[in-house]
Amino acid sequence: MTVCAVIPAAGRGTRLGQGVPKIMIEVAEGVTVWHLLLRRLRPWTRHVHVVVSPDGEGPFRELAAGEIAAGAVSVSVQERPTGMGDAIFGAAAHWAAYETILVVWGDQANLSPATVRDVLAAHPGEGLTLPLVPMADPYVEYELDGDGLVRVRQSREGDECRPGGLSDVGVFCLATGGLRQAWERYAAGAAAGAATGEVNFLPFLTHLSRAEGRPVTVVPVADAAEARGINTPEDLEFARRAYQRCGS
Repeated sequence: MTVCAVIPAAGRGTRLGQGVPKIMIEVAEGVTVWHLLLRRLRPWTRHVHVVVSPDGEGPFRELAAGEIAAGAVSVSVQERPTGMGDAIFGAAAHWAAYETILVVWGDQANLSPATVRDVLAAHPGEGLTLPLVPMADPYVEYELDGDGLVRVRQSREGDECRPGGLSDVGVFCLATGGLRQAWERYAAGAAAGAATGEVNFLPFLTHLSRAEGRPVTVVPVADAAEARGINTPEDLEFARRAYQRCGS
């Protein structure tokens, strides 16, 4: 199974006030979120593709210059902030030749190497594989029925998530066969999010299960800290403390 990691990292992280894309934020001196993600992904993926904003392209290319020159990493630009789905599928030319993509949000500094390993080990080569963790107060909640995904609730779009519900950890493993065409079918009829105005990526996962009949494999994650991306100064401080404890 050939695997390409796809990192949508075009967000500007305005709530953090750092002045750089979140993937370039330092969690320690000289260690950015990018460095942490690359360490976790490199052992399990053949290639890493990163989608950046126009103003983030130059700085990121400088940061990842060695890996880009070696052909291990490629970069594309999302010209307008129109959502994660557009970022991922706008870059399809870079990942379509691989059998599987591992989508990873560009601020997941707390993602563990074990989760990446376990997800790819569990992925059957078809459908989608999701690492999920119970959360006391989930920001996003996945509702399952047997081996099907019924719904994804999103607080950012005004949905009410249930205490103790299952959250993702910013990682999504998908077989690529027919995937871009499935996105086009979904996007053609999908309603824009009530708050963001975007055609969201997460409900597309429900579409893959319910409308496209793709099997869903769930990988349990024990540590809820893995679900914590970097969105606020408090999240950044949490990630920095975590790095100090483990040093990797």
